[in-house]
Amino acid sequence: MNLDTYKKKSPWILHYNCGSCNGCDIEILAALAPKYDLERFGILNNGNPKQADIFLVTGALTYRSRARLIELYKQIPEPKVVVALGSCTCTGGVFRDMYNVENGIDSFIPVDVYIPGCAASPELIIDGIIKAIDILEAKTNEKEKVKKDFT
Repeated sequence: MNLDTYKKKSPWILHYNCGSCNGCDIEILAALAPKYDLERFGILNNGNPKQADIFLVTGALTYRSRARLIELYKQIPEPKVVVALGSCTCTGGVFRDMYNVENGIDSFIPVDVYIPGCAASPELIIDGIIKAIDILEAKTNEKEKVKKDFT
């Protein structure tokens, strides 16, 4: 029995709402509830960016929240994965081209996973988080390989 497959690190998620209607936030809570039980994948919802692995962003990015988004992104240590949850986060959604809204977060920080929908369903959220975990694992393995090459 190979125990290395069971020694995976639990991914810690930092959730940031940069100006949404809270529809996606409610669906995140549904994904964490017993019916969908997102935590069965070892995921922990964490409020500290310095301990997070996955940055989960919801809502239309407003001019006022842009600086905070970039600051939180910079505080998350590498390797990290960014998930844009909902149409507003991905493209601006129904708020696109409004005077106080940026059109999608990928103009300011790199996004690894896009989860569409208004509001995104718990099934889509779980699918997106699983993709984020796979990307995080690949980035972690790549970082460790580089570390081994220099030692």
